[in-house]
Amino acid sequence: MLGTVVSLIGGVAGVTGVAIGLLALRGARRAVEDCIGVLGRRGALDGVVDVRAIRDVAVFRYDALAEMTGRLSFSVALINGLGDGIVLTSINGRTETRTYVRPVRGGRGVQPLSPEEEHAVRAARLGIGPDVAADQGGRLIPGRAAR
Repeated sequence: MLGTVVSLIGGVAGVTGVAIGLLALRGARRAVEDCIGVLGRRGALDGVVDVRAIRDVAVFRYDALAEMTGRLSFSVALINGLGDGIVLTSINGRTETRTYVRPVRGGRGVQPLSPEEEHAVRAARLGIGPDVAADQGGRLIPGRAAR
């Protein structure tokens, strides 16, 4: 009886460990793919590159307000090779437009960034391109901002 209980507990613990391991592996693979993409872009450059020059740009368009559709609001990330730069955000409504600028250091906002601003920074750092959207899971999709 005791042996059966111990083996059941061991089996449950083993299955739980495997599930946690698979989730960790999935996250690690995503991080490695992101790093390989960044390194690939940097490795493709020939000659001397000024890492302080703006080189990574992404635009994330969205509907910020219920009164406006057509994805007229946007966040633009302008990032250099060190991950420093700015995020420019414009929230567009029917009667007014508000514009914000937030600094970025090392690929992260100095001030807290909105999810849309974070999407723009991440897309710029990964070199996805200037035209980007995100799916429900937050995965970035190149070339979909106008849809």
